[in-house]
Amino acid sequence: MRSFSSDNASGVHPAVMDALLAANADHAPAYGADRWTEGALGKFRDIFGPDVTALFVFGGTAANVLAVAPLLESYQAVICPAFSHLHVDECGAAETFTGCKLITVEVDNAKLTAEAVRPHLDKLGDVHAVQPKVISITQANEFGMIYSPDDVRALCEFAHGNGLLVHMDGARLANAAAAMNVDLREASRDLGVDVLSFGGTKNGLMYGEAVLFFNAEHSRTPPFFRKKLGQLASKMRFIAAQFDAYLTDDIWLYNALHANAMARELAGCLEDLPGIEVTRPVQTNMVWARTAPPTSGASPKAGILNTPVPQAGEERFVASFDTTPDDIRELVETLKGA
Repeated sequence: MRSFSSDNASGVHPAVMDALLAANADHAPAYGADRWTEGALGKFRDIFGPDVTALFVFGGTAANVLAVAPLLESYQAVICPAFSHLHVDECGAAETFTGCKLITVEVDNAKLTAEAVRPHLDKLGDVHAVQPKVISITQANEFGMIYSPDDVRALCEFAHGNGLLVHMDGARLANAAAAMNVDLREASRDLGVDVLSFGGTKNGLMYGEAVLFFNAEHSRTPPFFRKKLGQLASKMRFIAAQFDAYLTDDIWLYNALHANAMARELAGCLEDLPGIEVTRPVQTNMVWARTAPPTSGASPKAGILNTPVPQAGEERFVASFDTTPDDIRELVETLKGA
């Protein structure tokens, strides 16, 4: 089955699989004291700067929790879009493990702006009110749309000017950076982001995410939070080896460029079908469309997934690094017969 339900449905890039097999060839020290982990950490230092702290975890929910938890006291809060993954799709993990409140903001296309955040800062310093401390944005966001470098820079400057920090959920940062023709650092740290959840699972890894802290002041306690979260992998080399391969020879970039291109091709095909309207700009690897009647569930083989969104009838189609033109043709033929 070839699926457009999510890029999580995709397989593993061959170079990443080869790296896993190589890491499995012999024994190695546990808990990250191995050459694969050191190699991957070296790649992160080369890309983001020699002072970056990178911690590997198993999945995206843990990455986001580990990213924000060390930045917060229990009387503080995270401001995020109402449709953010942090709020909608993580089963209350952030609230559970931080003891903090999420302040959600209704914004168009799930994109925060300083103007949207400003009203939620009116009680800073008020002992009776929860105190915002972190602004969390997703890049590319839950609708596959991009914060431009100017968008991120402006939000970071606003946050820092008000004593707040910025977390970027970068589960699809590779797709966003590829679409903007910038490198990973230029899409995050250089814009003022304080901590980044950097994804790999959606773009060619078997599993595994990395959490990157860009300020030494924030990097002392995260290793202890990771252990407390149950995310300190004993055989860490099997996460690290994947990232070592992923960050070699721009595999992350080529995978993302391909997925983005397949989404554009899919959008063009959908627009040519009667009764289907592409509802949002296609900026990365995600296509949102409205069908009449909705086709979700009409064919499991088509990989159609109906995702609850504010606009009824909207459906999500996600291209992956291994999506092919034949996959798109098969989906289109299925939709024609739905």
